[in-house]
Amino acid sequence: MHVEYEEFSSITDIFSYMAAVMPPMKNTMPINYYKGYVFAFIPLTHNGGDVYLMIYTKAELDGRILEFDINANSYRKVAAIERADKTYFIVISPKRNTIADEAIKKLG
Repeated sequence: MHVEYEEFSSITDIFSYMAAVMPPMKNTMPINYYKGYVFAFIPLTHNGGDVYLMIYTKAELDGRILEFDINANSYRKVAAIERADKTYFIVISPKRNTIADEAIKKLG
């Protein structure tokens, strides 16, 4: 597995990036919070290749469902996905993530 990295200054920058690359008509995406990093892995190869882009920032993230308003560049914790005009991020906080462990190790 090969990982390329793109570091962002804030969580809202990551959410803006993810909202921009999100497939049309989809308003929910997973986001990882693990070992003090907020990140997502994006595959860079299509036929089962092993090259990924890790977009990340070092930050704390609270909440299970976050509603992101791209126009206001802000997010908030919500109890449910309710609006089609907003983008939602489902926060995933795994107990262990071996791919992230390897990628984080290479950051330092």
